[in-house]
Amino acid sequence: MIRYNPKIDEGLTKEQVAYRIKNNQINKKSDIKTKSIKQIIFYNTFTLFNILNLGLGLLIFLVKSYKNLLFLGVVVFNTLISIIQEIRSKKVVDKLSIISSTKASVIRNGENKSINIEDVVLDDIVCFKRGNQVIADSIICDGTVEVNESLLSGEENSVIKHVGDFLYSGSFIVSGNCTAKVERVGKDNYANKITAEAKYVKKVNSEIMNTFKKIIKIISIVIVPVGIVLFLRQYTLSNNNLTDAVINTVAAIIGMIPEGLILLTSTVLAVSVIRLSKRGVLVQELYCIETLARVDTICLDKTGTLTEGTMEVDDVVVLNKKYDYEKILSSIARVLVDDNATMEAIGKKFNKQTNFTSISSEPFSSEKKYSSVTFKEGKYVLGAPDVLDSSDKMKELMEKYSDFRLVLLKHNKDNIALILLKDKIRYQANNTLNYLRKQGVDIKIISGDSEKIISRIAKRLGFNDIKCIDMSKNITNRTKQIVEEYNIFSRVSPKQKKELITALKSNGHITAMTGDGVNDVLALKESDCSIAMASGSDAARSVSELVLLNSDFESIPKIVEEGRRTINNIQRSSSLFITKTIYSTLLAIIFLFIPMNYPFEPIQLSLVSVVTIGIPAFILALEPNHDIVKGRFFLNILKKSLPGGLTIVLNVISVMVFSKLFKINPDEISTMAVLLTSITGFILLYSICYKFNKLRIALFIFLILIYSVCIIGLHNIFEMVMLKPILIIYISIAFILDIGLFNLLSKLCEKKIFKYIK
Repeated sequence: MIRYNPKIDEGLTKEQVAYRIKNNQINKKSDIKTKSIKQIIFYNTFTLFNILNLGLGLLIFLVKSYKNLLFLGVVVFNTLISIIQEIRSKKVVDKLSIISSTKASVIRNGENKSINIEDVVLDDIVCFKRGNQVIADSIICDGTVEVNESLLSGEENSVIKHVGDFLYSGSFIVSGNCTAKVERVGKDNYANKITAEAKYVKKVNSEIMNTFKKIIKIISIVIVPVGIVLFLRQYTLSNNNLTDAVINTVAAIIGMIPEGLILLTSTVLAVSVIRLSKRGVLVQELYCIETLARVDTICLDKTGTLTEGTMEVDDVVVLNKKYDYEKILSSIARVLVDDNATMEAIGKKFNKQTNFTSISSEPFSSEKKYSSVTFKEGKYVLGAPDVLDSSDKMKELMEKYSDFRLVLLKHNKDNIALILLKDKIRYQANNTLNYLRKQGVDIKIISGDSEKIISRIAKRLGFNDIKCIDMSKNITNRTKQIVEEYNIFSRVSPKQKKELITALKSNGHITAMTGDGVNDVLALKESDCSIAMASGSDAARSVSELVLLNSDFESIPKIVEEGRRTINNIQRSSSLFITKTIYSTLLAIIFLFIPMNYPFEPIQLSLVSVVTIGIPAFILALEPNHDIVKGRFFLNILKKSLPGGLTIVLNVISVMVFSKLFKINPDEISTMAVLLTSITGFILLYSICYKFNKLRIALFIFLILIYSVCIIGLHNIFEMVMLKPILIIYISIAFILDIGLFNLLSKLCEKKIFKYIK
């Protein structure tokens, strides 16, 4: 590879830049191999259920029963939602980037130019000043700077860099100016190498999604053979023709598919996203709302997450009363306004107007560990107490105030005052952590800082039993044990953060991780639910499922509550859909052995589904619900849906027996089956709506009115006939018996299922 060594005041020539661009030696963002939009559309469109539904629709079309094609509407909506969500996820992953700067200042052809960071090439001469983020790995050619590498290492202490030292991409210039030559670009940058492992589409850990996938998998196995055998059975009936056999079989199969479940879930989660956005939370993965509500262990990065990454003055210990320390500190802060985080904190605390005239100043240096300003009134020094005073008395003071970061103000040999500084805790951090503790969530702090610094912060955050371990020691073989024994982890490398999360997950924990830096990216990506601060790096925000736009913890309880509302409401509404799947599957199997017409048509099931399942499911799913999530999602659904499903099956069987005894025609059988199925649906809905409020009362009345209009005024459309008085009496008696049967089955199911859960 050809390398250039341009002069720092001239930079690369146009020809050299053109050569670099031609050879792809530019600072472009490394691409992520994700599906193309065409692939996403293809894979979401041509699914097993979509193909199956399309085939069923085609059969209905061929027999010219067009009104029975209404079921395809839900299929179209589900497909569109799936495509939109995956494209959205793709765009989030594709935008993964470590660099938040958009422009870079470079020297080319002897001129200073401002260009896009993607246009920086290898060997470019780049100018950095205070506040800049390093956009590519570079070597300093001229100047001295103080660099904050906390987003890479997690350590908040700044590092002094001189000529010949390396600047890593993703770090920030805290003070000073320098000119540097670009040594690595694009995917070869240090920060990009750290996050390379995070560039994959993360598998969502969602109990709701996993449950639905299992349900769909089971149905997929059962539906095809049952459908084929049922069609042959219906076709061979003496009173059936091809059209009847197709309509009956399609009705049985579409009843088995819980199509509305995915649409319901996506809608409820989408509403949650809108609600949370109003509270300053950006949701980048829908199912993470559910996951956070189930989290039992949360891992918190310290710098920039629990703390703001800034300092604040807590108190001042006056050591010599003859000096006006407030006036002196105000004067120093005015001169050293851009010095460092310590001076920024002192400047905020002490901002009196003074008449001190400065003659010279010496900025803070990590090597000297002090700064100074010379006024006409004298020279004042501000720095580390152990450097400026090695006396036993000072050592006693340092020991006494060891919970603080200490800065000594000194004039000649006189110690004027000891300034006590502390990391500024994020607003509402304490309240949020207390909330999580009350919810039974185990809290752990993971940081690249020293044990002393983290323990000091943990104490202020309400950690009573602090158990800290230094992860820089060789303890990798005991990670699974360590994560259970300790709650504070110091000197943690980016890879170790990921290993700690992996160990917690392998121990059966559902984990959440909060972070803001490049050093947190691997752990954020590995966790079940990742939360980033908007004030952090682009990389942390891009890989995280939740971004706190206000960079504080006040929103986390709201996310947990929203997750509870989502889980509890989807769980409740899903039982309506699964009830249909249960009775449709059981009836399809039963009618393999009964030489009678399947009693439903697709249009009839559409009516029952819309009135007793679709509309109420979506309305109830949007209600407030902050109950603690209990039990397993699938078993909770089964507990609610099985009684209704079994009641409907017994109803249909009783109608079939009754029809044989009293010679009822097929249209009357179908009408009776639809009515009893609807009645049981309303009984189930009543049990779910109990206790009633104004919304539920209005909903229940509305659904009954809609259903009454359809079966009375539009009965021809839904293939229903007027019943004889004896059949109406039968329906009335069955209605009363269904209430008792449903309650009996509910009690039996609840006892058996909860016994299994325990």
